[in-house]
Amino acid sequence: MSLSFTVQRTAASGGRRGRLQLPHGPVETPVFMPVGTAATVKAVEQGVVETLGPSGTGAQIILANTYHLYLRPGHQLVRNMGGVHRFMSWNRAMLTDSGGFQVFSLSKLRKISDEGVEFRSHLDGSKHFFSPEHSMDVQVALGADIMMVFDECVETPATWERTRQSMALTHAWAARSKARFQATCQSVPWFAERDGQTQSLFGIVQGGMYADLRRESAERLVEMDFPGYAIGGLAVGEPRDVTREMIARCLEILPADKPRYVMGVGYPDEIEEYAKMGVDMMDCVLPTRAGRHGLVFARQDGEVVRLNIKRKEFAEDAGPIDPACTCLTCRRYSRAYLRHLFVAGEALSNTLLSVHNLHFYLATMERVRAELAG
Repeated sequence: MSLSFTVQRTAASGGRRGRLQLPHGPVETPVFMPVGTAATVKAVEQGVVETLGPSGTGAQIILANTYHLYLRPGHQLVRNMGGVHRFMSWNRAMLTDSGGFQVFSLSKLRKISDEGVEFRSHLDGSKHFFSPEHSMDVQVALGADIMMVFDECVETPATWERTRQSMALTHAWAARSKARFQATCQSVPWFAERDGQTQSLFGIVQGGMYADLRRESAERLVEMDFPGYAIGGLAVGEPRDVTREMIARCLEILPADKPRYVMGVGYPDEIEEYAKMGVDMMDCVLPTRAGRHGLVFARQDGEVVRLNIKRKEFAEDAGPIDPACTCLTCRRYSRAYLRHLFVAGEALSNTLLSVHNLHFYLATMERVRAELAG
């Protein structure tokens, strides 16, 4: 099989300890997936990403971005180079998003129809068109282990009527995505090297901030019988308790024997909370984005705290970001030195702060997995 998922233990809270087997290797769940937008986790070299975790295992699976790789360097170039794994020298599991969220974010540069989305590139203003079929073609060319259906992410806030209309479009596009995927997924030659395995396609639940629409969307996607399901359209400005409620409503419907993925979340305490609710997979750009802006995470008295490294109070602080952290940044460098690098605009600060944040996220999930294992 190209994808298998085993739930090893379910806690009273709903959290699950599991194992996801993919063509490029196993993934222990719940898992946090670093985002490698343009076939790179920003500022962090692949070898470092592989060894970031406290046990030395590092990231088990990362993301690549369909929209960005389509625009540059182009999906056909990536295919000609042997797929995104070989192109970026990453031999572990990988997931590609559909491009739907990036197109959604181009609100002033896009036009949506039943057929798809016409948009202008944020790079040069050139005109492009993404349909469900084209998104599948691009993702098949990239060759990640897991692909996502093309969906529409509704703005927040949005009326119930607007949200339901958008949800219906997402369901129609999901069906078209699946049909195209089934017609083309065998066309990636390098998967034949892995006993003929193919990529896998996940559905995406939408429905905005309306519990009834979330339930309806989850039920409709389950009818389509995907090997895994994502919950999309969250962390777009809504209150955290609303995010939690929407996740909970979806988890009530999504199959317990298939992986469940919440897209684009969140802070360390949030991913821990959602994992203990029963979410198996999460991703977010926050660890590296925050690092590039001088924001780092630490634990004090068991609670997650956010530290702004450029604050003057750290100018003569000889301690590490987090005394309990075992990442290469905390093992070697002081807050004072890291502040100096950031204030001086040194590129090394982006790397060291991002390494710490990624390690913090991965260590959080490793601890949660251990707790869920009982």
